[in-house]
Amino acid sequence: MNRTTLSLIAGVTALAAVTGFAAVSSPDAGATDEPARAAAHLPVERTSLLCPQPSTSDLAETTYTSFTPVTEGTKNEGKAELRPAAEVSEPDGKGDEEAGGEGEKGDEEAGDGEEKDGESGKDGKDGRGGEDVLKPGEPGKPVTGDTSGGEAPALIGTAEGRFAPGWTVQQTTEVAAGTGRGLHGVACTPADTEFWFPGASTGEDRTDYVHLTNPDDSAAVVDVELYGKDGALKTTVGEGITVRPHSAEPVLLSTLTEEKQTDVTVHVVVRSGRVGAAVQALDDKLGGDWLPASADPSGSLVLPGIPEDATAVRLVAFTPRDADADLTVRLASPSGLITPAGHETLHVKGGMTAAVDLGDITRGEPGSLVLTAPDGSVPVVAAVRVLRGEGEKQESAFIPAARPVGDRATAVDNTAKGTTLAVTAPEGTAEVKVTASAGTKGGTPASKTYTVKSGTTQNIEVPAPSGVKGTYALTVEPEAGTPVYASRTLAATEGGVPFFTVQPLPDDRGTVAVPEAREDLSVLL
Repeated sequence: MNRTTLSLIAGVTALAAVTGFAAVSSPDAGATDEPARAAAHLPVERTSLLCPQPSTSDLAETTYTSFTPVTEGTKNEGKAELRPAAEVSEPDGKGDEEAGGEGEKGDEEAGDGEEKDGESGKDGKDGRGGEDVLKPGEPGKPVTGDTSGGEAPALIGTAEGRFAPGWTVQQTTEVAAGTGRGLHGVACTPADTEFWFPGASTGEDRTDYVHLTNPDDSAAVVDVELYGKDGALKTTVGEGITVRPHSAEPVLLSTLTEEKQTDVTVHVVVRSGRVGAAVQALDDKLGGDWLPASADPSGSLVLPGIPEDATAVRLVAFTPRDADADLTVRLASPSGLITPAGHETLHVKGGMTAAVDLGDITRGEPGSLVLTAPDGSVPVVAAVRVLRGEGEKQESAFIPAARPVGDRATAVDNTAKGTTLAVTAPEGTAEVKVTASAGTKGGTPASKTYTVKSGTTQNIEVPAPSGVKGTYALTVEPEAGTPVYASRTLAATEGGVPFFTVQPLPDDRGTVAVPEAREDLSVLL
C-alpha cells in the first residue's frame, strides 16, 4: 500500500507538470493542524493547441504566428510543431461518410512523412503540397508563416520542453470581399470537453459554423445544443456528431435546425474524448470574425476591450439554470465604473437567450462590460457583437466574457500601428507589466509597468521594441492578488472598411501549481 501511495502521488505530480492543466492537492488536507504549504509553480513540460480551418474563401490570406515566452526553470531541449489535421470535411454536411476511410489513410501517410495533396506529414507542410506554413522558433522570438485560399486545413500543434510554457499561436485571416469579408482572428486553444458560445446566429443574413477539431487517437463524440429566445431549439442532427481521430469537422448551424433566430447560444458537450471548438460567424453585410468560447458560467463576468470607436454593441447572455437572472450591467470606462442610462439591467430567463442593443455605449472611450447577477447566485455566459464603421462600410467582431489574465497572458501578431491592448481591473487597482518581444525580423524587447486604477479600462500604450521589424508578441503580467482582464485588437482599413478582430487574453498556461510534499515518502521504499 505504501508503494502504491507513493506511485500515485508521483504520477499525479508528473501529470500536472506535463499537461499544465491540473493543480494537485494532498489528501486529507483538513485532517491536520499543520498550515497548508504554498504550491510551487513549475513550467509545464508539454502542451497542445488546436487551430480551426481558417476559411473556405478563395480570397482568404492567412498568417500563423507562433511564440513561446522565455520562462525560468525550463529545460534546454524541446520542440514544437503544427501539423494539418488528417482531413477537414467540406462544410456542406458531407462529413464522415464521403470522407470515410481516407481519414485513417491520410493519418497513416502523415505519420510516414509523405506529402500528399490535401495532407501533410511531420514536416509541417501546409496540407496542400506547399512550403512549410510554420516552424516554431526559439523562445522569446515570434515566427510567422502564411497560406492563401480556401483549402488550408485545421492544425494540431504540440510543444514540449522549453517550447511548452506559454506557447501561443494566433491565426489571422483577411478576406477581401464576399460573405464574412474582414479580418478573422483567433487564438489557437487547447482541447476541452465543454464550450459555450452566446452570440451565434441561425438568421437569414448569417452563415455560422462551429468548428470541432479532435487531436487524439480515438474518435470524439459531440453534442451541439442550440438555445434561442424561447429556449432550446429543436435540432435534427446535433446529437452524437463523430469527429474522427486527428481530424476536424465544421458544422453549419443552420443545418441543425429549421428555426431562424438572430441570437443563439451554442453549447458544445463532448460525450467521449475531447475537442477544440470555435464558432466562425459570417454576415452577408456586416463582415465576420471568430466567436471564441465564453468563460465558464458565473455570477460575475467581464467582457474586456470594447473599442472606443464602436458604433454599435449588442449584448447576448444565457443562463443554463432554470432560475432567471437580472444582470446588473456596468461599463468600466477610463474614469471608472458607470451604469449606462436605460440599460441598467438585463433580464435573462432560465434556459433562454437574451439580447439587448447597447448602441454606442463607449461614446469615444475604451470600455469593458462588467455583468453581475444578484449575489452571484445564477451562473451566466455572455458575449458582445461590436460594430465599427457606418452604412455599407461596417465591420463586426465579437468579445466573449473572458477569463482573468492570471499569472501571464500572451498575444502575438502585433504591429506598431494596428494593435490596441486594453486592460481592465474591475475589483481593485493593479500594477501590470507589459513586455513587447523582439520582432519576427529583428529588434530588441522592451518592458514597462502600468497602473490600472480600480474599476477602469485603460488602452495601454505598448512599449515599442527597439528596432523592431515584422510583428511582435506582447506578454501581460499583473501583480498577484488583483484580478485583471485584457484583450488585444488588431485593426486595418481596406477600401474604407474598418477591418478588426478582438482576442481576449486569458492565462497562457505557462506554469502549473505543484504542492510541496508534507513528508519525505522515499523512506517507505
